[in-house]
Amino acid sequence: MADKILIVDDAAFMRMMIKDILTKNGYEVVAEASDGAQAVEKYQELRPDLVTMDITMPEVDGISALKQIKQMDPNAKVIMCSAMGQQAMVIDAIQAGAKDFIVKPFQADRVIEAIQKALS
Repeated sequence: MADKILIVDDAAFMRMMIKDILTKNGYEVVAEASDGAQAVEKYQELRPDLVTMDITMPEVDGISALKQIKQMDPNAKVIMCSAMGQQAMVIDAIQAGAKDFIVKPFQADRVIEAIQKALS
């Protein structure tokens, strides 16, 4: 059975890019969210195997959403996505429990590598 993944990014284009990479590699994208609040809601509802979470989003940012998801499910697997130059935020994310991070623009092999590592 394919691993179920929730994609969270405020940019529809980024969600489409990562969804394309994932589906081509046999993963099932169960839902998408455009902000942290939606991400927490969808996580609670669907309990996906993994979440790809953008750091910078309106309403609730990725790190806050990550913390809420980890509170709900300490075993949640979340990979943060960030643009270049957000190193400090990435460190915060890892300390908050993120499994890994991938940098935008996405490179398919790096995305798959991070996901396989987080799920294993």
